[in-house]
Amino acid sequence: MSAPGKEQLADRERINEVLLELSNRMVKVRDRADLLHVINSGLREVINFTACVMTILDEAHQTYNAFLTDPKPKFGDGDAYYEAISTSYPVADGIYDVAAKSDEPVLFDLRSFDVGQAPLWCKLHYAAGAREMMVKMLPGEDVPRHSLILFSDETGTFDACAMHIIERISNQLSTAARNITANEEILNRESEKSFLLKFSQNIAAVRTKADLETAISEALQYLLGTRLAMIRVIEDDGHTLTPYLWDDSLFTQVADLFDQLANRTATVDEYFFAQVLGSREPIVIDIAEEEAKGNSPAYILFWKRLGMKKVYASALRVGQENVGTMFFLSDNLNLNLLKGLCAQISIAISNIRANEKILAYKQLLEIENDQLKEQIRTIYNFSEIVGSGPEMQEVYHLMSLVADSASTVLLLGETGTGKELIARAIHNASPRKNKVMIKLNCAALPANLIESELFGHERGAFTGAVERRIGKFELADNSTLFLDEIGEMPLEAQVKLLRVLQEKELERIGGKVTIKVNVRIIAATNRNLEEEVRLGRFRADLYYRLNVFPITLPPLRNRPDDIIPLAHFFVDRYRRNSGRKVTGLSPGVMQELQAYPWPGNVRELEHLMERSVLLAGDGVIREVHLPRQQPEGKAASALVTQTLSDVERSYIIEVLKQFSGKISGLDGAAAFLQIPATTLHSKIKKLKISKADYF
Repeated sequence: MSAPGKEQLADRERINEVLLELSNRMVKVRDRADLLHVINSGLREVINFTACVMTILDEAHQTYNAFLTDPKPKFGDGDAYYEAISTSYPVADGIYDVAAKSDEPVLFDLRSFDVGQAPLWCKLHYAAGAREMMVKMLPGEDVPRHSLILFSDETGTFDACAMHIIERISNQLSTAARNITANEEILNRESEKSFLLKFSQNIAAVRTKADLETAISEALQYLLGTRLAMIRVIEDDGHTLTPYLWDDSLFTQVADLFDQLANRTATVDEYFFAQVLGSREPIVIDIAEEEAKGNSPAYILFWKRLGMKKVYASALRVGQENVGTMFFLSDNLNLNLLKGLCAQISIAISNIRANEKILAYKQLLEIENDQLKEQIRTIYNFSEIVGSGPEMQEVYHLMSLVADSASTVLLLGETGTGKELIARAIHNASPRKNKVMIKLNCAALPANLIESELFGHERGAFTGAVERRIGKFELADNSTLFLDEIGEMPLEAQVKLLRVLQEKELERIGGKVTIKVNVRIIAATNRNLEEEVRLGRFRADLYYRLNVFPITLPPLRNRPDDIIPLAHFFVDRYRRNSGRKVTGLSPGVMQELQAYPWPGNVRELEHLMERSVLLAGDGVIREVHLPRQQPEGKAASALVTQTLSDVERSYIIEVLKQFSGKISGLDGAAAFLQIPATTLHSKIKKLKISKADYF
C-alpha cells in the first residue's frame, strides 16, 4: 500500500476511534453541560470549529431557542450575548428554515450572506470573526426539535469529511439531546408539582390581602420569573371589576396611564375582560394583532408604552363561578403552571373576601347591638313621650306629617330638649322602623375621624387602619341616620356629606368602589345655623339641603304644664330602676319645680329626679336641690358684700349641684358653663371647692 493510502487509512481509523469514543461518552451524558463538554473536547479532535451552538424548537414549531452555547464566548458585548441566548427566534429567519428543508448539513458562507438580516446570535458570531457556518437538523421522531450549528473563522473548514462526520454522529447527538430534554421536562414537572404543593400550603395560611400579595409575588418571581400586573375582582353586582392587587413598581414610567385605567370602572363585558372570563384556559394577548384590530386602544397604548409584545391573562374561578381576572406582563410564560397558580389564588381571594364580609356583618351586628342596648338603657318608649301643651302638640303635628316620608328633618332647640327622643320617634313611625336607627354625634369625635365614621375606610387607608371599617352611612342603608350636633361638623367633612346627600352614593376612605346608599337623614343642633352660615362656619348649601323640614323643640321653661307630668314620669322610671319605694312629690317640691327656669331643659329635670329618688328618705320626695334663686334686690345686696372669687365659687357650686357633680361630657357642668372641662377642674381646685359643697 502506498504512503498516501496508509495515511488515509490511519485518518479513517483515528476518526472512527474518536467517533466511537464520542458515542460512548454521549451515552453517559445527563445534562447540557456534559453534552457541551463532550462536543467541545471530542468533536474538535476531528473537526476544526471555533464555536458551537445547539438549538431547540418550541412545542408549537413556531420559534426556536438556544439549547447549548459556549460558556465563555469571545464576544466583547456580554449583555448582547446573554440577550442572544435567551431570545426566541422565528423559524423563518433565512437560516433555520433553509436548514430544515435539507436532510444533510447545510453550509453558509457568511462573507456572502446578508448578516444584517440574520438573527442576533449569527451577527455576534460574525462580529467575533466567524466566516463559515454549518447547520445540521438532528433527526427526530416526527419534526426535528434540535439542531447543531458549528462556526469557523476560515472558509473551507467544513469539507466533505467534516460533513460526513456530522452525519455519522447526528443520531447520537439527537438521542442525547432528546434524553436531556425529556429528563429536564420530568425534573421541571416534579419541581412545579413540588412548588405548587408548597404554594398551596402557603395559600392555605393566607388570611389577609397583604399575606396573599406576598405569597403571589414570591411564587411568580421564583417560578415564572415575572411579576403580577393586576388582579381585578368581580363585585357583588356581578358586573363591576375592581382593582384588588397590583405591583406599583411595574408602572412607574406610565403612572399617568395606569392611574387612569385603574381608577375607571371596568365591567365584565369589556373586550379583554370578556375574552379572559370566557376562556377556560389562560390566554395570550398579542398586542400587535389586537392593535391591528383596533380593540381597546387605551390598554394597547398602555402595554406598548411598557414595551410589551404579549400579555398573559387568566380568569380567577372557583368551581364554575368567576371571581375575577389576573394579568401578567411577560413575553413567555408556562401556561399550565400559570393555570395551577391561578386555581390556588382564586380560592385564596374567595376565602379572604368571604372573611371580610363576615367581619363586616359581625361589625354591623355589634353596632346594631350597641344601638339596641342604648335604646334599652335609656328606656325610650316613644309612646310615652310626655307633653300635652300647645308647644308640644305642634311638634307632634309636624312629626306626623313627616314620619311617613323620606324627607330630611332638621331638629332645632336648646340642649336637653329631647332632640334624639324625637328623632327616634320619627324613625319608629316611618316605613324604615324595622331597621335600627344609626346615630353619630358630630361633636364627640375629632375632626380627622368623622369622615371615617361616616363613610368607612379600607384596610391601610391611613395609619392605624388595620382592617376595613363600615361607615355609618352604609350601616344606615334603608334606615335612618341621626346626625346629632350637626353644627359642630368641620367644614371639610361638610363638603363630603353634601355630596353623599345629593348623589346618594359614597366611597370609603382609601377605596375605589362607589357604594349606593338609601339613607333618611335626621339632623339636630342647638346652634343657630343661619348665624353659623353668616359667620362662615357652616356651608350654606348643606344648610339648605338639611333644612327641608325643620322642627323646633320648645325649651322646658315655655312648657310649664309639662313640668310636673315629666317629673312624675322620671320619678316612676328611676323608682323602678333603683327599687326605691318612692310614690310622688310633695306640694312644696312641685311648686319649686314650676318656679325654676330650667336652663338645662328636660335633661336637667331628668337628672334632678334621678338624684332626688336616690336621696328620698321616705315614700315622698320632699326636697330637691335646685340652684338658689334670689329676688333681684336681695341678690344685688348680697353681691356687694362678696368678692368676685366668692361669687364665682358660689355660682360654680350651684351649677355642680344642678348637674349632680358631673363635670365632663355634653350633659356636664363644663358644657353648661361653656368652658373646657380642664378649665373647670382648675377653677374647682383654685376656689377650694370640695365634693361636700355640692353633694
